[in-house]
Amino acid sequence: MPQLNDEAHHILFRTARTHNVWLNKPVSDHLLHQVYDLMKWGPTSANSSPARILFLRTPEAKERLRPALSPNNLDKTMKAPVTAILAYDLRFFEKLPKLFPNNPAAREWFSNSPQLAETTAFRNGTLQGAYFIIAARALGLDCGPMSGFDNSKVDAEFFAGTTVKSNFLCNLGYGDASELFPRNPRLEFDEACQLL
Repeated sequence: MPQLNDEAHHILFRTARTHNVWLNKPVSDHLLHQVYDLMKWGPTSANSSPARILFLRTPEAKERLRPALSPNNLDKTMKAPVTAILAYDLRFFEKLPKLFPNNPAAREWFSNSPQLAETTAFRNGTLQGAYFIIAARALGLDCGPMSGFDNSKVDAEFFAGTTVKSNFLCNLGYGDASELFPRNPRLEFDEACQLL
């Protein structure tokens, strides 16, 4: 498999930052489609693809989110061009006949085990959330992923009556690099890894 060049490594990882201040520059619906159309190819267990994404693009949609946000996340979220709610569907397995046709029994692996379905949905939905961030960065967007919000309020407001649960939020747009704080350190290989 060919490797990406060092510039791509910088864009995707080394210079990637969590942005909190946004330039007044819109993000097109077409670009949001491109982000999804790139991230959807990342692998998941049994091609389960449980992620569900709700893009909040209007002031009215953002106002619906306001009561769920922690005070520290309020201003940056309201000013971001787009806020994505990264969620996962607990009944993702209903789509397995389409997504995993090579094994017709796959649906029952999960429909017969709610605990396995929930674990699989959360794990793979989170994995898809990481693909989402990498896809957005690859397409020139800055990201501001965050936790600081009330999941139960988000679920009641946006996913009531469904089997979809929120995981995390991610602001999207073009960040103001002049407002970034100094980069925090990371653990070195020997602090985080072992070779056995």
